[in-house]
This record gives sequence, C-alpha cells and structure tokens, in this order.
Amino acid sequence: MDGQFTDLMTDIGRKARAAAAELAFASSERKAAALVSAAAAVWDRRQEILDANCLDLDFGTEKGLTPAMMDRLRLDENRLRGIVDGLRQVAEQKDPVGRILAEWDRPNGLHIQRVATPLGVVGVIYESRPNVTADAGALCLKSGNAVILRGGSESFHSSEAIHACMVQGLREAGLPEASIQLVPTRDRAMVEAMLKAVEHIDVIVPRGGKGLVGLVQREARVPVFAHLEGICHVYADRDADLEKARRVVLNAKTRRTGICGSAECLLIDWRFYTQHGPVLIEDLLKAGVEVRTEGELLKVPGTVRARPEDFGHEFLDMIIAARLVDGVDEAIAHIRKYGSSHTEAILTENDATAERFFQRLDSAILMRNASTQFADGGEFGMGAEIGIATGRMHARGPVGVEQLTSFKYRVHGNGQVRP
Repeated sequence: MDGQFTDLMTDIGRKARAAAAELAFASSERKAAALVSAAAAVWDRRQEILDANCLDLDFGTEKGLTPAMMDRLRLDENRLRGIVDGLRQVAEQKDPVGRILAEWDRPNGLHIQRVATPLGVVGVIYESRPNVTADAGALCLKSGNAVILRGGSESFHSSEAIHACMVQGLREAGLPEASIQLVPTRDRAMVEAMLKAVEHIDVIVPRGGKGLVGLVQREARVPVFAHLEGICHVYADRDADLEKARRVVLNAKTRRTGICGSAECLLIDWRFYTQHGPVLIEDLLKAGVEVRTEGELLKVPGTVRARPEDFGHEFLDMIIAARLVDGVDEAIAHIRKYGSSHTEAILTENDATAERFFQRLDSAILMRNASTQFADGGEFGMGAEIGIATGRMHARGPVGVEQLTSFKYRVHGNGQVRP
C-alpha cells in the first residue's frame, strides 16, 4: 500500500482517537445540540447538497450503476427531510453512555455496577448511500464514539456536502471537529488502510453490496458488524388474511427494491393457494415484478422458470423467487437452507403457527403480518441505523446508539481487602 495512504490513515486515526477520548465524557446536551445544529445546516444548505448530488448522479450514470444503485444514490427534498428528521430523532433519544446495565452487592460489601461505555472509534465503509454520512455520524456521536467515514466513489460529492453540515454542528456545539471525519479521497487504497488500522479503529461497519461486505469480512483485521446479504423471505401461511397478505407482499417487494429489507423470495402455503389461487403472484406481475418460480406456479401466465440459484439470491431489483410449500415447517426448512439470517415475515392469523415460526428461525429480525421493508433502525424507533448486523456477537439487527456501546465494571468498596 502506498505510503501516502498509510500516513493519511495514521493522521485521521490519531485525530479520531483524541476526539473519542473527549466524546466519552461529553454531556448529553452538547451532543444533542451538535445534532440539532447539523440538522438545521442540512436543511439550510439543501440546494448545495442537491447540486453535489447531481454531480454524483452524473458519475453514477457514466459508471453504469444499476437502477437500484442509482435509487440509493439519489437525493431529493423529501429524502433530505428524512435526513433532517433522523438527526433530530437521534438527538432526542436518551444518551446510552453511562447507563447502569446491572448492579448488585456481594457478601463482602462490594457494590458492583455494569455501566455502558462508548466503543471508541468506529469506521464506516459504504457505497452509494449519501444519507449514511448523516446517519452514521449521528449515531456514533450520540453514543460517544468518533467515526471515520469512507463513502463510495459514486457518492463522493454528496457525502462531502452532508459531512460539512455535520462538522458545522460539532463546531457550534463546541465538540471536536475530528469526531466525525470523512476520508477525503476516492482511492480504494484507503479501504485497505482502514481494514488494517487496528491501533486506530475499534470496529468496522460496511454498508453496501455483497462484494464490498465480503471484502471487508475477508480482509479486515478490525472487528466487523455486518450482514453479507439481505435474502428476506415472506411466507403466506394457510391461515393468512388475504387482504393483509396482498398488501404486505406487494410492499415488501416493490416499495424500494434496492434496500436490504426488500423481499427476495415468496413462499406460499398450498392450502392458501388452493383457497385463493395465484392472487399474490398476479399482484406482483401486475406491478411489473418478474416472478421466477417452478411447478404449479409456472401455470400462472407471465411467470418465468426459476433456476436453482434463484432461491437464496439477493436480486435488489424488480425480481422475486416464489415457491409453494406444504405448511410452516417446510417454509422454515426452506428459509434455513436459503436465508441469510436477515429478515423473514410470516403472514398468518394463527398465533400458534406464528410462534412456531418465531421460535424455530434465528434470523436477526422476524415479523408477523408486516412488510420486511420495516427492517430499518428508523422504523424501529432508533432514529437511524448504522447498518443491520446478522452475526450473533455483540450487535444484532438494526445497529443503533445502544448497540454502539460496550460496558465496563465499576466496583465500590469501603476498605475491603481480599483474604
């Protein structure tokens, strides 16, 4: 790796570590003030941000990004309003730092507390989505962490414009400007530098496609919070309400196809199909979705024969795999085989069936009679998320402010000595 990038990473890392030391004890009021000021700056400077986004959209078009990736990249006033609202919601949340997670007394009189603390320095590597600049910056600041952001080359200008607003908020609140740093180059060598920066970064969060996340998980020497793919399933049970099922299936697939919570596979119980026919498939086809399927479902006009690899595939497009199954246990078996432990939904009015689905699957998020598109930290009331984690260590599901903390023990004594 070029020495200039090693030096740049060292400089950014040292500044982040120093900022993290101050943020660890920064008051809730100052952190909230920084986020409120940043939100105001985003709205006041919205035309500047939209102009920067136009440059990125032109770059994305030249680069040949897919429609789903272009959708992730695109900003408009509504999406900027969402960024502003997210910043304010995070500002209003309870400060997770210093929370007493547990406390107890020992027979010898020692009083022990487990207390939430920041992780330290978080590195976020992301593609396309310029809103991550605000989301990640806000969540890390609220949880007392410094953050190093490495946005994708396609979102370079948008991320810079939003980052300037975040720095303005820090400055106005009297917090270190290095609390939220944006890597100032498109060169991919900085990704490699971040993955190896064990002395400067405590955890890496990748947000992007399978290629990026796979690279990070393979190459990182720093611990990683990540999900490789969002292969989300929706299962229409024999006891599903037809109208609920129609609404949920259509939304889960078509609301935004390029996000990790988009449904990629529809499983339909045989008895539901016998009673209601191919209505769920027909709804998808009418909406312009390509339905890749097999067996009986191929008799539905407009469907396409599925290849084996279509099951367990993240399309991120107006494409869905579909299959008939014989009951909830066969649906569970399919999801265990093909899922990515991200998000699964069951559509049913049967409490026992729903409980069986919830007990026997171990995806990070399980839903009943609701769209998988709700797999989002903002929708969970977290204000925003830094990503969805599907691993089983530390953080799982939407990673919000609480998940960006660790803990330490505080022990209060009165002169005790150990015999």
